[in-house]
Amino acid sequence: MTGDMTELLYQTDAALREFEGKVLASRQQPASVVLDRTAFYPGGGGQPADRGWLTFVGDRCPVVGLEREQGQLWHLIQGALPPVGGTVLGELDWEHRYACMRTHTAMHILCGVVWRDFGAMVTGGNMEPLHARMDFEFEALSGELVRMIEERVNLEVEACREVRVAMHPREQAMAIPDLIRTKINLLPAHVTEVRTVEIVGLDLQADGGTHVANTREVGHMRIPRYQSKGRINKRIYVELDA
Repeated sequence: MTGDMTELLYQTDAALREFEGKVLASRQQPASVVLDRTAFYPGGGGQPADRGWLTFVGDRCPVVGLEREQGQLWHLIQGALPPVGGTVLGELDWEHRYACMRTHTAMHILCGVVWRDFGAMVTGGNMEPLHARMDFEFEALSGELVRMIEERVNLEVEACREVRVAMHPREQAMAIPDLIRTKINLLPAHVTEVRTVEIVGLDLQADGGTHVANTREVGHMRIPRYQSKGRINKRIYVELDA
């Protein structure tokens, strides 16, 4: 088993749909491979993993999942395994990925508005393509307040704010005010370099997921419902147009 780390292309180029990679390792159970570089997002932070295909020597095998194990990123595939040392073409299921990117950025817009206007921290969240929910430290939440939030997040969408990604040494990143918006700091102690996602003029957070390049790409955001999950814990649901 090689000790090489996989270059995570999605961290700096979320718009990359195809890539070439070299097979560093493979295993039969479950059928999976490690590549020297990948554009597949493995999932995390509430965002689902990517899916797509690996093509090699005439075979085109679906990528059905990804697993992290001892610093390696295993691509779970259906079909024949490519040879170690060989080259594969990776292709993302772009419709799925782009929907996840739009949804993830929508969550940051929501978080940015709620933090800026109401000072409420995030207590949890999860998303599927075009559907998401986020929990906030609100003591009270009303229909009128939710309509106000919906109006304000859509103003931010229409503002065409640029979304920027950057990497920082951990010490430098942790000095950024309000970088961690969750109630509990989920950043593992072993992480020495912190990736940030900035919605220019609205929001800046530590984040490992994929995002669109401009808030306008998110499209209209709806808040179809909300609910109480505790005395100081309120859940907001968001939907996007297909």
